[in-house]
Amino acid sequence: MNRPFRALRHLVRLTLAQQLVLLALLPAMVATLGTIAVLTRQHLANVTELMRANAQTVALQVATVAQSQIQHMDRRALQRTAQSGSYQPHVQQVQIWSDDGEIVANSETIDRQRGEGLQVVAPIIGDDGKHTGKVMVEMSLDAVSNAKKAVWFNVVLVLFASLVGVGLAGWWAARRISAPIRALGEAVDRLGAGEDAQVKVQGTAEVRRLQDGFNQAARALTDSRNLLESRIVHATAELASKNQQLEVASQAKTRLLAAASHDLRQPLHALTLFSDGLANGETDPARLQRIGHIRECVESLDRLFTELLNLSQLDAGVLQPQWADFALDTLFDEISRNFRAVAEQQNLRLVVRKTDAWVRCDYVMLSRILNNLVSNSLRHTTEGGVLVGARRRGKGIRIDVWDTGVGIAAHHQARVFEEFYQIEPHGRTGGRDARGMGLGLATVQRLAALLNTRVDLSSRLHKGTCVRVTVRGTEPVIGLPPPPMTLPGALVEDHGSLRNVRVLVIDDERTILEGLQVVLTNWGAEVMAAQTRSEALALADGWSRPPDVVVSDLLLQGGDNGLDVLAALERHPNGIGPGTARLLVTGETKPDRLREVASAGVSVLYKPVSPKVLRQAIQTQLATVREPAL
Repeated sequence: MNRPFRALRHLVRLTLAQQLVLLALLPAMVATLGTIAVLTRQHLANVTELMRANAQTVALQVATVAQSQIQHMDRRALQRTAQSGSYQPHVQQVQIWSDDGEIVANSETIDRQRGEGLQVVAPIIGDDGKHTGKVMVEMSLDAVSNAKKAVWFNVVLVLFASLVGVGLAGWWAARRISAPIRALGEAVDRLGAGEDAQVKVQGTAEVRRLQDGFNQAARALTDSRNLLESRIVHATAELASKNQQLEVASQAKTRLLAAASHDLRQPLHALTLFSDGLANGETDPARLQRIGHIRECVESLDRLFTELLNLSQLDAGVLQPQWADFALDTLFDEISRNFRAVAEQQNLRLVVRKTDAWVRCDYVMLSRILNNLVSNSLRHTTEGGVLVGARRRGKGIRIDVWDTGVGIAAHHQARVFEEFYQIEPHGRTGGRDARGMGLGLATVQRLAALLNTRVDLSSRLHKGTCVRVTVRGTEPVIGLPPPPMTLPGALVEDHGSLRNVRVLVIDDERTILEGLQVVLTNWGAEVMAAQTRSEALALADGWSRPPDVVVSDLLLQGGDNGLDVLAALERHPNGIGPGTARLLVTGETKPDRLREVASAGVSVLYKPVSPKVLRQAIQTQLATVREPAL
């Protein structure tokens, strides 16, 4: 079954000229072979009949001579008669039989090898007309074999001559037909390469018509291509111009956003410090309530700026995964502590199921993803609650965050991970509320991309939403401590004192300096304040011992920055040394600045900084620099 198809495939691969020659040879060969077969069969049949007729003649001759001899039963004479018959050409054997079937004479050829023979029997009739015996003559068919050989030689010779003739004629015809077609094929290749594709009109009427039609089509295609190329050049130039305009607009937006973010973070940072200072020692319930409202507004603004900062850090490329193996339940416990109070304030349930799974991931990035997801779920849930759980899926661990919130319509689900895209309760988009800017899920998507995973979302309107994150699973490691929590803005309750701790505060904003002095003094610290590098170096000239901690803003007056001031204090003869903790505080969100801060190796906090976070950071840096001395 497969051989005919294979032969057909090979035939299709032949060139047009080869196929035409083959089509000419096949009928010629079939016709020649058929004709030769018929003629050969007739010729061989005639030769065989001729040999039969010769054998019959010899048999009749022997029978005539043996007529009188068999009547007298002269065996010797009969033997001579049989021998005389065997001397005839091509006779192999002659036998004379009596009427009762007895062989009375037999003569065979002994001087040559006997081959296939043809036997003929002739009766011996007496004078009275009765049969007195019979004669059998066996005639050799060597002549027929020789005739066959001669015929086959002639067949091969004639077939070869005819095929050569037909092949030459077919090749000449095929060349006449295929040459113009091959020229058209080459012209098509030139046309595809954008070159001149006109062909010379020649050949038969049909081929000339085909060539003329091709030339017209080639001219039309060339004109269309030239017109299209000119349009492409124009469109490319226009697109480049628009891209340049978009790039300029994007850079202007980035600069505006960074400048606005930095300028707004400064007073917000001061407001954060002063609100904490107002609450210190206050006992009037009405004032405490107002201070609490101020703190809520500050915290809301803090979340907005944190979302912007997260995207700025991702755009700057300063965040890179720090892979570690840790128990997922450690992170789940942290999420439960961070959001349980928030859920209870909204009369919601937050259920974080225990798990024994271990994962290999970046603890900070995964924590930020889950914190954003849980915060987003609580924000859009009015009754019921939020469920956080994990289950194994092959070699990975799938973390699910379920809520019973308002849900997301199908036509919004593909866009909720875009920046600044929000869905209002009644389905209108583009709005903003005091609780977010539509950046939480965009941050989740980018962090997931850094972790080489993806976030899947499924939701039903008015039924709830489920967001799934799959991370790599690993085997539990006994005795491995949990990774430290280093998320900017993480609130860690610590009521420890900073008594007898000397703190140098450097910031070009007078209100921020005053706020820091109030907060740090309330914690028992000894505070020194400077607005510029020269003021900080002047303080270094007069202090009896270096400060324990230096807290400096990044951007200072006159283009100076906190990193350079810290370096100048390190070079000062009476300046800071390895025993002094260093901490940068900045409201900068420009990508190049973020990369500069990340590469400096100095711990950094991003404004606005809550007093709790500031105190925890100072205590952490103090513990770090004092650890070698312990």
